[in-house]
Amino acid sequence: MWGDLPGRDGFAVVNPEGQGRRLELYSWGDPGQIGDLARMPEIVERALPWVHVDPHRIYAVGGSMGGQETLLLVAHRPHLLAGAISFDAATDLSERYREFDDIPYGHRLQLLARYEVGGTPAADPRAWSSRSPLDFARAIARAGVPLEIWWSHADRVVVDQARQSGLLYRQIMRLDPTAPVREVVGWWHHCAEIRSRLPRALALIGLG
Repeated sequence: MWGDLPGRDGFAVVNPEGQGRRLELYSWGDPGQIGDLARMPEIVERALPWVHVDPHRIYAVGGSMGGQETLLLVAHRPHLLAGAISFDAATDLSERYREFDDIPYGHRLQLLARYEVGGTPAADPRAWSSRSPLDFARAIARAGVPLEIWWSHADRVVVDQARQSGLLYRQIMRLDPTAPVREVVGWWHHCAEIRSRLPRALALIGLG
């Protein structure tokens, strides 16, 4: 999927297996997971002592839940990143919780989300807000990190992305029209563009 980028010009690709506060497979922007992502260069160098990570050439790329966490990383650790790409991310986790009603197995996902976050959005709005990039739109707008936000009108997993990634982009532009943020909108299925359009996305961010 990454083509010849891994190993080219001394470039490494790291695919972290993130975990949530309570769940192994659903992290949903857990603050501990964002902290782990921020420590990834340190983790790599500790695991592979012969590798030196250039602190000025670190990029974050993620799709779906990984896109959500990429956006949170931009908000909380902008000094770490030379660029970031988010594909088909939920940016308002409370709205995502309600939208689970519109997808298969949505009630099970609601149950898992309540367990992971610690209650419903109404019961603990602060916990849900801490995992929602939309609530950090101002921080993302001010981050100065070159960022691509890809989203689709045809997604049936993160439904109504105009109110998720699309809304985040509009908020960023309202806050700072000069922010180095690019929006790419299409009609692909959930995260399908990662396989078909990743080379273009990487080129736009300066990794072509």
